[in-house]
Amino acid sequence: MTLHPRLLALLRTATLYTVAFLIALALVATTRTFAKRHPARAATMQSAGPGYHLLKTIPIPGDSFWDYLKFQPSTNRLFITHGDHVVVVNVKTGKVVGNIGGMQGIHGVVLAPEFNRGFVTDGRAAKLWIFNLKTLKVIGSAPTDPDADGDVYDPFSKRVFTFNGDSNTSTVVDARTGKAVGKIELGGDPEFPVADGRGHVYDNIESTSEIVEIDSTTMKIIHRWPLAPGEHSSGLAIDAEHGILFSGCHNKLMVMMDANDGHVIATEPIGEGVDATRFDPRTQDAFASTGDGHLTVIHEDSPTQFSVVENASTERGARTMALDPITGDVFTVTAQVERIPNPPPHTRPFKMVPGTFHLLIFGKE
Repeated sequence: MTLHPRLLALLRTATLYTVAFLIALALVATTRTFAKRHPARAATMQSAGPGYHLLKTIPIPGDSFWDYLKFQPSTNRLFITHGDHVVVVNVKTGKVVGNIGGMQGIHGVVLAPEFNRGFVTDGRAAKLWIFNLKTLKVIGSAPTDPDADGDVYDPFSKRVFTFNGDSNTSTVVDARTGKAVGKIELGGDPEFPVADGRGHVYDNIESTSEIVEIDSTTMKIIHRWPLAPGEHSSGLAIDAEHGILFSGCHNKLMVMMDANDGHVIATEPIGEGVDATRFDPRTQDAFASTGDGHLTVIHEDSPTQFSVVENASTERGARTMALDPITGDVFTVTAQVERIPNPPPHTRPFKMVPGTFHLLIFGKE
């Protein structure tokens, strides 16, 4: 049968619209399926927009230098190590709500909420200070080796592991009793540690550019893996679900390592002077804060693929940070510094300008 040319044209147009309609339905179905199977990735796609920018600046009293930060989401409290004391800031109100003092030269803070305790490494005093999370009062201490620096609380073994820089050791403390229960020889100068929550603690060994894996129950090193091409590692974060370590290295690389077998999966460029890394499991984003004034955001596209999505400007010296796992806000601190002419041997060649220490809060709002 021969169709009229106009009727044939109408049929062809109808067919095209039908195909287009079916494709649209397929795309909607695919998006819904993706969102159900990958809610974090779907949220990331939907929230794509302006990057990280400064939300708030909060002045912090005191003119001594600083190190690590720790955030407690349930109380909105940020713990900032600040020379010989810990400053506690409520990030919602912008108010200093506590000072935990009586210390000497402190570095890291970790929290064990199930025991209502916090722990602070004091490298100068060779101690791990213990404080009450509700009253913010020191309630005891445990001895460590000299130069106690980074630390981590392992919820699997209920132990705190301190990493003692110049001593090349780790001190293990029972979080419930506050007693030292072991010491681990690390074979190099340790930096920041993380725990996977399943009985494994990982630590950067800065002097040898390695990562060590520790069994938190036996307190033994079970693996030692090279970070090459990364050199002189500092900050460390973990994607515990996928078993990926994010190591910030001082040759301006973030090294992504498989936490199961130690092979280097990928590397991405970061700024200069890294001292902290964090990972947000909601968005699959890893962060590196660097002293040259940058916050690098690296997205985990898949467990084997990564990409730099942003290099936000912060301020010079803002090398350490903490992350709000609920909002994704990033906290960092810095101050203005000035050089000291003819400084004494073995001392910093610069000092903080009085009254310039401050907290910076970055987010995507």
